[in-house]
Amino acid sequence: MPGLEEIRLHLADEVLPLWHAVQIETNDPDPALPYWAFAWAGGLAIGRYLRDRPEAVAGRRVFDLASGSGLCAIASMRAGAAEATGADIDAFAAAAIELNARANGRRVTVVRRDVLDEEPPDVEVILAGDCWYEARLAGRVLPWLRRARDRGIDVLVGDPGRRYLPTDELVELASYEVRTTTELEDLDRKQGRVYALRRAD
Repeated sequence: MPGLEEIRLHLADEVLPLWHAVQIETNDPDPALPYWAFAWAGGLAIGRYLRDRPEAVAGRRVFDLASGSGLCAIASMRAGAAEATGADIDAFAAAAIELNARANGRRVTVVRRDVLDEEPPDVEVILAGDCWYEARLAGRVLPWLRRARDRGIDVLVGDPGRRYLPTDELVELASYEVRTTTELEDLDRKQGRVYALRRAD
């Protein structure tokens, strides 16, 4: 992992062959993009932040929303989290989280369902990397994260500045140049930022 050499992930080099394989496996002509096979800028930024500031999660229960590859959950366990849960609606992502956690000698609980219709979990920290690329998802994630914050849960958001990022509700904590893939992003290097959700007045 560029910039996070201590973390091992099973990643794809090219999106189209993998996407085609998912089409065949699921018998679905238009499956979801295999986002779980790539390290995204927001997740990479959160991983770097947790390595630099392990006290953000050390000894705490962590929930990784839209976990994808499991990168943020694994990074939190490496930083000393008491436990980590990765949540994703995609069956392949759930398998990827388990596979990647094993590759790093870490245990990550996997939740495979849409948690945004539920109350936030009983944890101390929620990580939300790369949740702001699509309007409908962003519109569901933000109220859920607000509810978590209002319950006293620390919320860390990682993103390279995508269109639906609610910047007016965030406080920037750190910024990292991260190397991503041009298979999915417009640039191979992006500025990944980590934010806290601003406290309600």
